[in-house]
Amino acid sequence: MSMQKDSIPFMFETLIGTAELNAAVGKPDWIIVDCRFDLFDKDAGHRDYQKGHIPTAVYADLERDLSDMGGAGAGRHPLPTPNDMQRLFCRLGISSASQVVVYDAASGAIAARLWWMLRFMGHRSAAVLDGGWQRWLGEGYGIQTGENTSAPGRFQGKPVPDWLIDCSQIPQVKCLIDSREPARYKGENEPIDPVAGHIPGAVNYFWKNNLDEHGCFLPASVIREKLLEKYGETSPEDVVFYCGSGVTACHNLLAATHAGLVTPGLYAGSWSEWCADPARPVATGEED
Repeated sequence: MSMQKDSIPFMFETLIGTAELNAAVGKPDWIIVDCRFDLFDKDAGHRDYQKGHIPTAVYADLERDLSDMGGAGAGRHPLPTPNDMQRLFCRLGISSASQVVVYDAASGAIAARLWWMLRFMGHRSAAVLDGGWQRWLGEGYGIQTGENTSAPGRFQGKPVPDWLIDCSQIPQVKCLIDSREPARYKGENEPIDPVAGHIPGAVNYFWKNNLDEHGCFLPASVIREKLLEKYGETSPEDVVFYCGSGVTACHNLLAATHAGLVTPGLYAGSWSEWCADPARPVATGEED
């Protein structure tokens, strides 16, 4: 299953395969980040990381690292500020020349958040491990236990303009897409947030529609066809995704980018911010 390490191209911008990553483990300027996390057992991801992870991988926690839980941002997982993102990347060992690979045990649902944050700050050489931790284990690649730390990186970047949408801009969005499972979108149940339903006018594209039965991404051409059908007559530049708290929506942003489409906008506050204000309207059921 191994490949010659010298044969690995440097830049991966969306996805990377297990064989390609295995051939690159330990190479200079490659940083691997484990993003495993469980919303209902918030320390489980770090415990699992310590029990076994991809060799050289460092750990990033969704709430302690990839969110600003104590800041002024809105929603259940507010984004860190650009300055905090830059400090995080340096702490993880990421420099402007680094090839970053992120993975989780949820088919990229959490890892895509860090992928998007890197892209948002202008770092293109970042990729999600296709199939994640389960595929790595299933194919028999090596693991490491304990905790890794990286030498501080030297990262410099700045946010990409217009990639973030706030709630005041929602009425002007031409195509708003909800990334949650259909039952939550339709308001049939809501296991996390206090109100069920969706933002009026939003259509639904569940992030798991990007995956095959093994939890790997479908071919880029298939994803592109699915997304363009959902976009309808709206230009890809005018599409915005949201989810429950701005995390799994990033999976759809990754999928769109992998499919060769313009990276859509993100409403990071998402449903958890929207439904927190009882004055905002709520819709249920399907929308055209």
